[in-house]
Amino acid sequence: MTPNPLTGVLFHWLGGLASASFYVPYKRIRGWSWEIFWLTGGFFSWVIAPWLFASIQTNNLWEVLSSTPTNVLLWCYFWGAMWGLGGLAFGLTMRYLGLSLGMAVALGLTTVIGTMGPPLFRGTVGTLASTLSGKIIFVGIAVVLLGIIIIALAGHAKEKQIKEKQLNSSDTDRGEFNLKKGIAIAIFSGVMSSCFAFGLDAGESIRAASLLQGTSPSWKGLPVLCVILAGGFTTNLLWCSYLIWSNKSAQQFFKTNLPATSLRINYFFAALGGTLWYFQFFFYTLGESQMGRFGFSSWTLHMASIILFSTLWGFALSEWKGTTRNTKLLVWLGILTLVSSTVLIGWGNAQAV
Repeated sequence: MTPNPLTGVLFHWLGGLASASFYVPYKRIRGWSWEIFWLTGGFFSWVIAPWLFASIQTNNLWEVLSSTPTNVLLWCYFWGAMWGLGGLAFGLTMRYLGLSLGMAVALGLTTVIGTMGPPLFRGTVGTLASTLSGKIIFVGIAVVLLGIIIIALAGHAKEKQIKEKQLNSSDTDRGEFNLKKGIAIAIFSGVMSSCFAFGLDAGESIRAASLLQGTSPSWKGLPVLCVILAGGFTTNLLWCSYLIWSNKSAQQFFKTNLPATSLRINYFFAALGGTLWYFQFFFYTLGESQMGRFGFSSWTLHMASIILFSTLWGFALSEWKGTTRNTKLLVWLGILTLVSSTVLIGWGNAQAV
């Protein structure tokens, strides 16, 4: 199969849209504590969806995994567990920074570490940068960082304007927006979340085993997701179980603390949000299969797409309401920069085909 980087960019955009949208259904859940809806939705994200789609699209899934060296499975699982720590902090990041700014800061760090980490670890950066296509791709990565900085600056302006508005009005409800606390949590989340990219890199022999079983190159990465997400599920299960025990919230699995709230509706939105979350990596797998030897740039495309669409969701959810025209223009400049970066990276990959 000849790689088609432009098709790969499209798949990464679809994955970014899915990731940026997964938290929206969670906002419709009522009467459940955070740990209940996070674990319920996560069960669909990390267990049901990955194994279901891998079983459908992978030839002899169990044979693929059983033939993989144990150390490879353990490394994928380990990086998934470390990524799970970042995922836990990610929820708090959006709580204190909002959907658009929270994703921009946390995923900005994830972009840098997750993209450059594997090539640096393998010592292939110099080789990749020596070609025209490699140079274009690295420029595209730099443009992603520029876009993230622009959106972060807009977030700083947002907090300043909210404070000024608060001082000049009797309204004391600023929600939970807290830049300093949010940035600190976002840094931890961004660093740990980049471990997912290391897990994907560690799973190369699983992809090779999948191809040997006759699986289409487009779907070769699905078994890797099963192992990485098992690690992530373990971390989240342990933390959520502690919160459930501490908060005595286990009964919420069978009812809500709001009489008028339907339990079935809560489960529906948790399942929808969880499945949407998984689809980011479903499409990531498709996109990566189209990027050829510059597959490491897939992580940048993935992150840029998530930030792009989460920022758009921020506008749709009125997170930038009350900010000045210049601040909104700064956000749109950041969005345009991110779009430009994905075009650059896709073009750079196309030069290598």
